Amino acid sequence: METKIDVKRIIIFLAFAFGIAWACGLVIYLTGGLVNSPVLFGNFTLALVLMATLYMGAPMLANILTRLVTREGWADAKLRPQFKRGWPYWLAMWFLPGILTIIGAGVFFLIFPQFFDPELTQLTAMLEASAAAAGQAMPPINPWLIVLVQSVQGLLISPLINGLFTFGEEFGWRAYLQPKLMPLGGRKAMLLMGLIWGVWHAPAILMGHNYGLNYPGAPWLGPLAMIWFCFVIGTMLGWATLKAGSVWPAVIGHAAINGIAAIGALFIQGNPNPLLGPTPVGLVASIGFSLLTLVLFLLPNGLKETELNS
Repeated sequence: METKIDVKRIIIFLAFAFGIAWACGLVIYLTGGLVNSPVLFGNFTLALVLMATLYMGAPMLANILTRLVTREGWADAKLRPQFKRGWPYWLAMWFLPGILTIIGAGVFFLIFPQFFDPELTQLTAMLEASAAAAGQAMPPINPWLIVLVQSVQGLLISPLINGLFTFGEEFGWRAYLQPKLMPLGGRKAMLLMGLIWGVWHAPAILMGHNYGLNYPGAPWLGPLAMIWFCFVIGTMLGWATLKAGSVWPAVIGHAAINGIAAIGALFIQGNPNPLLGPTPVGLVASIGFSLLTLVLFLLPNGLKETELNS
């Protein structure tokens, strides 16, 4: 781990990470934004392709470019799995995000029961519309089966499949920037990581990513809520990276969050404030991640790096 702050490399890394991503965001904005982006093929729009590749991949590119420009080398790239001793953190990141997401959605609906629909009306309507388009009289699948399948997929399969895309972010944030900030101490490093990561998302959030464009205080409160979300989940991912000695648990954890995040939305009725929930990017629905962050901040060695050898 670094013994002092490498300001030069941090600035170069951030210039690449923000420059590439925000330039990509500008292209998306000028070509119709997230909502009216031109279709490239099938259901894939220009915005979707750019977001999944260049925007999300910007931190990875920044890591690579910074190392090349500054001739830093690859001695501490955090790519060695370190699985022999780090496996508990791999396992935790596979399942913990899904569990905390479900808990958060449950808390949201307990506080705001008027938005909970046990009949899955919206999902049923979607299935009926799909069946009508296929020339069928009734939806072919029970909506609760959809919930079950999505839950199982989110908990078991998504961490692996989505990892192909989340690697681009984690190889930059957790594998490169985090070690550069750790000389400040674990708590300060995680606070800065959350702020930086959240602000980095701003162009996408301002175009409606995660929160849409119709919430109270739109579009400016969305980026602020995203900073909090990035702080609490970033602390969890950062903790896993520190303890496992590898970026891979963070890749898995981030992928798991992306895979299960929408599960609460299946039960929505009415128009809940997305800044609050029921998806984990809401302040209320992120309570599970927030409590975990609090615990990690309170534990004396919660955010200290553990030296692991494979």
